[in-house]
Amino acid sequence: MKRAISLNEFIANSQKDFAFATGELSGLLRDIGLAAKIINYEINRAGLGDILGSTTQANATGDIVQKLDQISDELFISSLQNSGECCGIASEENDDFVSFKPQEGKDPKYVVIFDPLDGSSNIDSGVSVGTIFAIYRRISKGTRCTLEDFLQKGTEQVAAGYILYGSSTILTYTTGNGVNGFTLDPTIGEFFLSHPLMKIPPTTKTYSVNQGNYTKYNADTRAFIDFCTNNNLNLRYIGSMVADIHRTLVKGGIFFYPGLKGAPQGKLRLLYECNPLSFIVEQAGGKSSDGIGRVLEVEPNQLHQRTPIFMGSTNLVEKAEEFARLYQNV
Repeated sequence: MKRAISLNEFIANSQKDFAFATGELSGLLRDIGLAAKIINYEINRAGLGDILGSTTQANATGDIVQKLDQISDELFISSLQNSGECCGIASEENDDFVSFKPQEGKDPKYVVIFDPLDGSSNIDSGVSVGTIFAIYRRISKGTRCTLEDFLQKGTEQVAAGYILYGSSTILTYTTGNGVNGFTLDPTIGEFFLSHPLMKIPPTTKTYSVNQGNYTKYNADTRAFIDFCTNNNLNLRYIGSMVADIHRTLVKGGIFFYPGLKGAPQGKLRLLYECNPLSFIVEQAGGKSSDGIGRVLEVEPNQLHQRTPIFMGSTNLVEKAEEFARLYQNV
């Protein structure tokens, strides 16, 4: 019987992959794993307490904040701040970034960007939700981090991942050396390696899009959807990006949320959702595009910037780009 490898053991063993590793990045990943366990607990008992439903607040991009959004956001921030390994965070639920006061004896070199609970509107229906995170090395000087630390291209990520809260709780991450997934064993409260070196299948019969928006999409997107249906691809859309991307990693296919008529940048956020998941998809052998070029090379200019996104098996992403080029002057 193969010996189970815990998340903490895996992180410690992987530290040697970084020439200048001092343990801070490893500590951050462990902090995120701890926050994931607490959030998982809150989600599993959501129906027993007054934490279902929405608050009266809207976040920076106008979405109504769910109660579990708020709880997850506070838990994530608390976990990252208490360790002293992080100098600041940016969250989808907050208008601006939050700079942490350095703890005595600490000189944190990383910032963390995250979506605390992607797909949270699905909680009341018992549908899978998730957390998305990205870690960047700080580039500013001085006592506190600044906006420039967060407005970095996706290519500068040193780590990214997601936690899927579904039929099982799975933490998946990359540090640029492949993608590995860890499943939470609820009996002992520990993540164990369950999906080593994940690779997106190169061929598939699945596509994932909110097809209810078909008439709102531009001609190139409608043509690509028609291509998918005419070639007998199966529509699979959960409405929780983490769940849709996890299925794409395991079974192949393409997930896309394109621009809409009147909203050319679509719905999804570059920093909080698209960059970290694009890093994972590329590391798993897939491709990620905004329909024109590589998402990870987009220069961000604001924290809550949106972008169209196509990600998954390379052949399908390239087919979507082909339709975009074909219709760009139509």
